[in-house]
Amino acid sequence: MKAAVLHNYGQELKIEDVELEEPRKGEVRVKMKAAGICHSDLHVIDAHLPLPVPIVLGHEGSGIVDAVGEGVASVKVGDHVALNWVPSCSKCYYCKIGRPDMCDEASKISLMGTMLDGTTRFSVDGKAIHQFPLTGTFSEYTVVPESAAIPIRKDVPFELAALVGCCVITGVGAVVNTAKVKAGSTVAVIGAGGVGFNAIQGAALCGAKQIIAIDIIPEKLEMTRQFGATHTINASEKNVVSAVLDVTDGLGVDYAFEVIGRPETMAQAYNITRKTGMTVIVGLPAPNENVTINAFSLPSQTKTLTGSWLGQGNPSVDYPKLLDLNAAGKLKLEPLVSKIYSLEQINEGFDDLKAGKNIRGVIRFD
Repeated sequence: MKAAVLHNYGQELKIEDVELEEPRKGEVRVKMKAAGICHSDLHVIDAHLPLPVPIVLGHEGSGIVDAVGEGVASVKVGDHVALNWVPSCSKCYYCKIGRPDMCDEASKISLMGTMLDGTTRFSVDGKAIHQFPLTGTFSEYTVVPESAAIPIRKDVPFELAALVGCCVITGVGAVVNTAKVKAGSTVAVIGAGGVGFNAIQGAALCGAKQIIAIDIIPEKLEMTRQFGATHTINASEKNVVSAVLDVTDGLGVDYAFEVIGRPETMAQAYNITRKTGMTVIVGLPAPNENVTINAFSLPSQTKTLTGSWLGQGNPSVDYPKLLDLNAAGKLKLEPLVSKIYSLEQINEGFDDLKAGKNIRGVIRFD
């Protein structure tokens, strides 16, 4: 079978024939139908997220269950599934208190590029190939833990179903689950990408009265309006803090979401948040980067500064719910897909991602 393999940081992915083991106990083999091209994969390529290489990247995907290992009960052959790159163990402290997004086991395994038992299922000529945390969706088939294969309705196009696994749950969830945005509030979203567009429509779902989209690409800023943005700010043309204060009668926003992953825009998000408001950091920076904010403002303005990982969601519950919202016309997934690529065009897809051309590029396996 074909897969896109990253052999060295900073290089293009190589499409090559790889071997895939049969699913073991508690594992599922999925015939991939679609996979989103996400900045998190680019972070690995750029060595900002140094997972072990060689590695099959991709974590945002959907497909059809092709085979199941011993003991698998939640899915069967023929089921449509969306993949979950943070499958929880249900046993650790965080899982028990209802925070599967913070699962200790998932956090540990995510840095190893292996399956739960510490071994790999991909290989080339007997040499182990790692996979993006428990998924590896840039391949014609993949093997994942049972908890990483979430059954979904069969009437959703695979390229749309793939997106719920990362950009949709991360963006909508940051608004709905982490911030719990209140109706009638003011919201700003810094970054009009796949996650940012979903944070915007999450704010619209919550009934925010003012939703400010902030980016540097005019075409994307204009598109944010169909997702619910009421105002747009081009950060290359205006001072963002001043512009937000102008729009909000000098107060700042109730909730600010940073979805780029840069220290300077994280600080910017904090600075446009009003006193007693909330700043939510969603974007993924390099592990060695730090954010500078005014220390006195922490006690004197009593803002809440927090992060959101996977939208603080529970994929087994949230994936079907998000797809139901799409079917009901309350969540827009179709406009998120800017371009479809074949697996052989994956490097073109990453070039377009870096150039800011797409909301979401999607690999479709025909």
